[in-house]
Amino acid sequence: MRAGGGMTAPRTIATGFAFPEGPRWHDGRLWFSDQHAREVVVLEPDGTLVERFAVPGGPSGLGWMPDGTLLVVSMHERRLYRRAHDGTLSVHAELSAYHPGHSNDMVVDLYGRAYVGNIGFDFDGGEAPRKTCIVAVEPDGAVAVAADGLDCPNGTVISPDGKVLIIAESMGRCLTQFDIDPAGKLSGRRLFADLGDHVPDGICLDAEGAVWIAAPYAHAALRVAEGGAIIGRVTTEGAMPYACMLGGADGGDLYLCCAPDHDPTVTVAARGGRIDIVRVDVAGAGLP
Repeated sequence: MRAGGGMTAPRTIATGFAFPEGPRWHDGRLWFSDQHAREVVVLEPDGTLVERFAVPGGPSGLGWMPDGTLLVVSMHERRLYRRAHDGTLSVHAELSAYHPGHSNDMVVDLYGRAYVGNIGFDFDGGEAPRKTCIVAVEPDGAVAVAADGLDCPNGTVISPDGKVLIIAESMGRCLTQFDIDPAGKLSGRRLFADLGDHVPDGICLDAEGAVWIAAPYAHAALRVAEGGAIIGRVTTEGAMPYACMLGGADGGDLYLCCAPDHDPTVTVAARGGRIDIVRVDVAGAGLP
């Protein structure tokens, strides 16, 4: 569906975060991980704070199982936690045997299967990039490699019909797509978009099949069509967008997780992270 109303300039609706990342639109609210503050934050659509809760090891990707149970990635523990309705956290899966770098973004399918990426190398320590994998975590917590040989698998989306997974390879500067079979296996790896000089971080999918990417080093969010054409751009001032999510009453609001730096020694003290919102022309896939 189209959101209508034309694209607007971004405006800030919430501030004071260390490093907001991994946003998801769920039950009419924006959820995201304030990674360096080691907590998950929940906001009303207008930016009003609803809830915040701590996650050991720092949270990253978020998603929900069919019964409404929240799954949240612990970056530095390289674990997947499950949060019960009463707020209790328990370990859903151990990922350290598969993730050489800290665990990162995630998408959860309609069956409760989670696909979790990882950095693959010590980014903050200046280690040279190396290829790594994305894992599939079954609803019972069993873990297996879903795809290997990826250059920093990061933001991830699944098409509304559940048949295609698209993932941002940050160090590969591209979007890659796979077919998903009924058992959740990935196959048919192919290029969705070569992004040239742009480094994609978090991504989201709209109703026309285009992908919004957060491109922090361009200080912009870019709308990318299959094949690589950039068909939309939102520029942020004073901070870099690291992730994005479509939501709002009709799915036509693009939320941007922004921060002026990615270094934890800077972000935790500065608290310069913020959430911006932009009205766009095409609603999110499967929304509202």
